[in-house]
Amino acid sequence: MKIAINNARLAFPQLFTPEQFNGTGEAKYGCSLLLPPGHPAIAQIEAAIDKVGAEKWGKTWPSVKKSSTAKDLNCLHDGDLKAKYAGFEGNMYVSCGAPEDKRPTVVDRNRSPLTAKDGKIYGGCYVNAIIVLWAQDNQFGQRVNAQITGVQFFADGDSFGGGASAAAADDFADVTDGAGADDIG
Repeated sequence: MKIAINNARLAFPQLFTPEQFNGTGEAKYGCSLLLPPGHPAIAQIEAAIDKVGAEKWGKTWPSVKKSSTAKDLNCLHDGDLKAKYAGFEGNMYVSCGAPEDKRPTVVDRNRSPLTAKDGKIYGGCYVNAIIVLWAQDNQFGQRVNAQITGVQFFADGDSFGGGASAAAADDFADVTDGAGADDIG
């Protein structure tokens, strides 16, 4: 089930190059989308989790949901469980992944493609995102996961981890024609 999430804060973005989690397993793309209390996407995601779960497990969904929720396995989580990370405390978050062969689309506000070199997508910026919820039922458990399929830069935010977003051209002085070394300083 596809859901559009607007104005979410991005954390742990791995959207341009897939990586292994803790250096093991298959390389994947991924991110977390932070949602403040009352964000309209929270209710949409909760309803979608119920719909996907009911479609997969039918009458046993209430039992599966109780177990997967108790173990915090579904894609929507309480950010207080990751309060040691900047931005999570007091919020909800959606953990999203994508297989190595399904790189998410990453675009700017005007929908032009972005690359890692652009520096616009970073932990702490605000994004619009498209996720697809799906039911997992295998040796790793029963749960409803989210796949990240696209991210659109929405706005700058304070960077997590102390880094800064890329400088804008307007941050520099104009040093064309006639500006000498003595003029700079």
